[in-house]
Amino acid sequence: MPWVWAIIRARLSCPEPDLLTIIQAAGWPIWPLIACSILGLALVIERFVSLNTARVLPPTLLDEALAVSQHRLPAADVVVQLEQNSALGEVLAAGFREVGRHPKVSEADLRAALEGKGREVGARLERYLGALATIASAAPLLGLLGTVIGMIEIFGAQVGGGGVGGGNPAQLAQGISIALYNTAFGLIVAIPALIFWRYFRAKVDNYLLGLELAAERLLRHLVRLRG
Repeated sequence: MPWVWAIIRARLSCPEPDLLTIIQAAGWPIWPLIACSILGLALVIERFVSLNTARVLPPTLLDEALAVSQHRLPAADVVVQLEQNSALGEVLAAGFREVGRHPKVSEADLRAALEGKGREVGARLERYLGALATIASAAPLLGLLGTVIGMIEIFGAQVGGGGVGGGNPAQLAQGISIALYNTAFGLIVAIPALIFWRYFRAKVDNYLLGLELAAERLLRHLVRLRG
């Protein structure tokens, strides 16, 4: 197509292209990758904020809650403050509320209440991780798609200009180089997304284990307190 060769001629006159020039030369397929990069960056920032240890699993909260309820259940306002403290606080508050509503609750029902709240909190901790994994998987494919589209247009223009062998080899090589920008940008987006997804996945798994152990300690404490 004529516009492909116009871009190539413009690129040949600019030996050190800046980012804007590269984006313009790569064509429309690079825009979905730019959108993925912006979305991925936003998700990474959001997960860093939401998965802060103080907001999920404060190290001293469980001991403080057990100390406050050493001889009796904490007051309702204390339970509300506990619930608003962190994800761990939500699980602890659910246990205290269950015993407060049903003083004769069985251990099985109390465990079920804690597990239900734990699943709810766990789903919130895992939020957006699927989207980040999708970006890590899709970005290389989008880059490859952009490269294939660029190659089709370049060779189509060559054929239209008098056969594949009739064009300028330097222009052909430059056009292929431009088409490969999409693949390179796709990898640039995918590699950090994959790294951060694995990092957040491991962090969430550690948090879930910590919540499970804390819920088990609280369960034994509430069973003793109820008795």
